[in-house]
Amino acid sequence: MKRRLLLAFGATASTLVVGGCASQKVDAYAAEKPVLDLQQYFNGMLDAYGVFTDRSGSVVKRFAVVMRCTWQGDEGVLDEDFTYSDGTKQKRIWRLKKLADGRYTGTADDVVGTAQGQVRGNAFHWTYTMALPFDGSVYHVEFDDWMYLMSDQVMLNKASMRKFGIQLGEVTLAFTKRAP
Repeated sequence: MKRRLLLAFGATASTLVVGGCASQKVDAYAAEKPVLDLQQYFNGMLDAYGVFTDRSGSVVKRFAVVMRCTWQGDEGVLDEDFTYSDGTKQKRIWRLKKLADGRYTGTADDVVGTAQGQVRGNAFHWTYTMALPFDGSVYHVEFDDWMYLMSDQVMLNKASMRKFGIQLGEVTLAFTKRAP
């Protein structure tokens, strides 16, 4: 009996270790086109539409976002106004900073610490911890966020959310850039 439990535990641990190492790398997108210039794409007015899905894939919440984006040199502001399907509203203001080698950092009032990201080819990958209110409490949730430029006007975004390494759900968005 102990041997079976030990074998089962070993198989489960092996699966977790292999699964944990299977994440994609931003360098894999270096040759992809169109090339993403974050300062160019996130400049001006954008609209985004998205869903939050739980870990079973069920849509929990739908939302729309209006973004006003500006840059002064290597520092950008992404001013986001969210409207959720239940009528609630939220504001988030990202402050981004461009660093060397396609790297960016970002902060926002509900982000714990500093987001870290990098652009390669048509992709932008960044990670951050967000303080999310839920049922009268605030939880720190880790985001693994990927954006893919599809055309000059459209970008797709998929972010997985985890707490203590456990997948909570995903956020999926489509950004559209407004004509100047």
